[in-house]
Amino acid sequence: MKLFRRRFTTPGAPPGTTAHVAFPHPPSIRVLSYNAAELIERERVSVEEAVGLVAPGRVTWIDCRGLGDGTLVQALGERLGLHPLALSDVVNTGQRPKVEAYDEQLFLIVRMVTLDSEKSLEWDQLSIFLGKHFVVSFQETPPDCLDAVRERIRSGRKPRSQIRTLGPDYLACMLVDATVDGYFPVLEHYGERIESLEENLFATRRKDILGSLYHTRRDLTSFRRAVLPLREALLHLQRDAEAAISTRARLHLRDTLDHTAQVLDLNDDYSDLTAQLVEMHLSLTARKTNEVIRVLTLVTAIFIPLTFIAGVYGMNFDRGHPANMPELGWSLGYPFFWCLCLVTTGALVAIFYRLGWLRR
Repeated sequence: MKLFRRRFTTPGAPPGTTAHVAFPHPPSIRVLSYNAAELIERERVSVEEAVGLVAPGRVTWIDCRGLGDGTLVQALGERLGLHPLALSDVVNTGQRPKVEAYDEQLFLIVRMVTLDSEKSLEWDQLSIFLGKHFVVSFQETPPDCLDAVRERIRSGRKPRSQIRTLGPDYLACMLVDATVDGYFPVLEHYGERIESLEENLFATRRKDILGSLYHTRRDLTSFRRAVLPLREALLHLQRDAEAAISTRARLHLRDTLDHTAQVLDLNDDYSDLTAQLVEMHLSLTARKTNEVIRVLTLVTAIFIPLTFIAGVYGMNFDRGHPANMPELGWSLGYPFFWCLCLVTTGALVAIFYRLGWLRR
């Protein structure tokens, strides 16, 4: 798994050139054009129809899902006056989260994250253009985490809902906020995974737990690589007095910035805990190895004197001479040998126990 499925242009190509790479999903344009009294929602519209809904007094959200047709992206950018350098970053996916100003437009890149069927991270680049009367969003794959924003627009006339009464800058902030809110369920999944790994760490079943810990730590590292630049970009946007963000929308942007800080704090906590579990696993493994070595050492220490005794009495001497091991001719020599071995073993075990070497 790679954090950035980066696509590069040909070396030496002029700025603004898009990479000629086939995307798996063909583009599909959805438009939501609204004001406080009216909502127009269209799906699978053409570029001409989408641009035709952009008008003063309304906020038009052109949502292009899928980048399989670079010609359509280029045509939409030309009709709306989107900067070629920004369009190049849309198609050449894998960009760092950032905020850039182009004349009267604002260009934002954030990264959406989901969990695939194998519970691994799956990243998707979300590119957002903020214009005077419109918001254009581009994303690599159709699934996203923006359905909550669409539902708020549809039910915008309900009490406490203000998305239909505010401008496109507020909508752009809500898209970024929904993307950041999508980080929390993913982090919750990793929190549960770390708790499970911690429980299994002290259980008897610790097979391949080290690989799971390293996989989790790698995912959290890639998560930080995506969120940290986003916080820097939002901080820059929050402090820039000339940005195309109104004071009212900037209050909500500050809340999004706070959520980003919470995500980073949780990610750092989980990363530290994962590193501690890795160290604890290695410590437990080393401790178990030391216990095995200690047992083998004690067994060896017990059998060394027994081996010495057996070696002495196993020597071939001439028994005809009275000084050559006369106890070999003794009728109780064999029981004496075993008594000597048992006494030696008992003495060594008592000494080792007294020293605490046989205790856990």
